[in-house]
Amino acid sequence: MRTDRRMFLKTAVAAAGAEVLGTLQVAKATTPSNAAPEEIAKNRPSGAFLNKEGVVETVYGKVRGSQQAGIQVFRGIPYGANTGGENRFMPAKAPTPWAGIRSTLWYGRTCPAFWRPGSDESMFVWQNDTGYMDEDCLVANVWTPGINDNKKRPVLVWIHGGGFSYGSSQELPSYDGEMLARDGDVVVVSLNHRLNALGFLNLSEFDGDYATSGNVGMTDIVFLLKWVRDNIGNFGGDPGNVTIMGQSGGGSKVGTLMAMPSAQGLFHKASIHSGSILRVADPEMSLGLAHGLLAKLEIPKNNLDKLRNLSWQEIVSAANDVQRRHRSAISHIPLPDARTLDRWFGWSPYVDGTEIPHQVWDPAAPEISANVPLMVGTVLNEFVTGIGRPDAFSLTVEGLMRQLSNQYRSNAKELYDAFSKDHPTANPFQLWSIIWACSFRSAAMKQAQLKAAQRKAPAYNFWMHWQSPSLSGRAMAFHCFDLCFFFNNSKRCDSVTGNGEAAKRLARQMSQAWIHFARTGNPNHEGIPKWESVTANGSETMIFDAESRFKGDPDSLERAAYSKTIPA
Repeated sequence: MRTDRRMFLKTAVAAAGAEVLGTLQVAKATTPSNAAPEEIAKNRPSGAFLNKEGVVETVYGKVRGSQQAGIQVFRGIPYGANTGGENRFMPAKAPTPWAGIRSTLWYGRTCPAFWRPGSDESMFVWQNDTGYMDEDCLVANVWTPGINDNKKRPVLVWIHGGGFSYGSSQELPSYDGEMLARDGDVVVVSLNHRLNALGFLNLSEFDGDYATSGNVGMTDIVFLLKWVRDNIGNFGGDPGNVTIMGQSGGGSKVGTLMAMPSAQGLFHKASIHSGSILRVADPEMSLGLAHGLLAKLEIPKNNLDKLRNLSWQEIVSAANDVQRRHRSAISHIPLPDARTLDRWFGWSPYVDGTEIPHQVWDPAAPEISANVPLMVGTVLNEFVTGIGRPDAFSLTVEGLMRQLSNQYRSNAKELYDAFSKDHPTANPFQLWSIIWACSFRSAAMKQAQLKAAQRKAPAYNFWMHWQSPSLSGRAMAFHCFDLCFFFNNSKRCDSVTGNGEAAKRLARQMSQAWIHFARTGNPNHEGIPKWESVTANGSETMIFDAESRFKGDPDSLERAAYSKTIPA
C-alpha cells in the first residue's frame, strides 16, 4: 500500500535482485448465516436505492443513506471538523452541527497523501481508489442490517492500511462492508483520519500549542471511537461490543490503540492483520523528522504558524521526500522488516509520555487492554510476489541460494533447509517470498504470545496460505489478500480470488471466524476445525487454505532460523 503498502508492493520484486525476477422498508436484522452469498441473494432486493425512511440521527445532525440489497449504507458521515487551516496539527474537534437531513450517499474526502500509480499488473490486483483528497477528511462509513430498531449488534470498526502515511476507507474493493453486515448481522464502520506529516508531525519541542501534534493521527481514531460510542446505537449497533480491526498499517494502529489510555474502554476486541509492531517511534526519531521537514520547507522553528499558510500539497510533497530520505538511511532494501518497523515507518506514532505513555508491546503486552481478546495473523507471501514480474517463477535453486547468501550471508543454508523442509512443493521464488515474509509471521506470533502471557484474554493466531489464481498464480498470498475473504468479498474481488467454489468456501470460513470473534471473542464456528488459542510459549495456528487446518506448531524451525538473521 504505497511506500508502506503500495510502494512496498511496487518495489518488492526489484528487491529480490536481478536474478529474481423509490421507498424501501428499513432493513430488518437477520441471524448470522453460513449460506453461500448466491443463496442469500436469491430472496433479497437487488441494486442500490435511496431510502427516505433510512434516516438516522447523530449527535451532530440527521443523516440519510442508501439501501444496498437490504443493507443500510451511510458514507462520508462527518465525525470531526475540517483539519485544515487553524485546525492543522491540532487535536480533532467536533464538526459544526447541521440542520435538516444531510445526504451521506458516497464516500467523503480522504486524507491528502503522496501517491503514484503502480504497474499495470499491480493496479489490476489492488484496484486502488484514492478518492478526493482534502484535509476535511474526518469521516466515517456505516453498513448495517437495521437502523432505529433498538437492536444491539456487534460493531466492527475497520481501520485502513497504508502504513501511517497513505490509504483510506475506500482504497480497496475488499473494504466494502455490505456482505459482512448481511451475513453476520453486524454493523461495520470504517473511517478516514490524518496521515503522514498531517497526522504525525511532532512540533512539541518548538511550541507548546503543538504539544500533541505528533500523534493526532492516532487521536483522530480515538475521536472516531467516541463517535461510535455515542451514535452507533441508532445504527443498530451495540456500543458495548466493539471490535477494532486493521491490516498492514491499520493493524499497527490497532496494536497502538491497545496501549493508549484515551482509547481504553472504547473497544472490547481487537484483530490485527499483517501489521504487528512491538514498538513505535521514539521521541528523538520523531523530532528528527520534524527538523527535516521544517528545513525542507524553509520554515524557522520560531514561526511555526507559517505551516498553516502552506497548501497541503506543499506539506505532503515535502513530507514524502523527508520520509524517503529517512528510509534510505535506515535500510538499503526497499522492503519492510517487521523487526525495524518502528524506525522504518517514518511518519508514525511516537512515545510522547501522554497519549502513548510507553512502548506499546515491548517488553510486554499493554496492561490497559489485558482483558481484550486478540486475533492476529499474516498471509504466507506478504510483500514479495510475482506481480509485475512475469518471469518470477523462473528463479532456480542456484539463483535462490545466491540471493540468500547476498542477503543473509552465513545463514543462507540454514534458512533454505528449514523453509524447504516445511514447504516442499514451493518453487524457489515462492520459498524466497516465504522467507522474506517470516519477519511479519514472527512478529504476529510474538504479539500473540505476549498477549497469552497475560492470562486475562485469549489470543488467536492465523496464517493464510491459500494462493491467488491471478496472473497464473504469480500473485500468490499477497499482502492484503486475506481481506477479500475476511470481508466475504470473493465476488467483489474476483480479479484476484477467481470467485470459484474454493474461494467462496474459504470466504465463508474466514468471514464467519471474524463475525464469531466480534460477537463472542472466540472465532470458532462449525465451518472450521477447532481453533485453539495461543499459549505463552506456543505456536498454535489456524492455517486458512483450500483445506483449512489447525496446527500446534507449524513453523518453529523456520522462525528459529530466521531469528538468527540481521535486519537489512
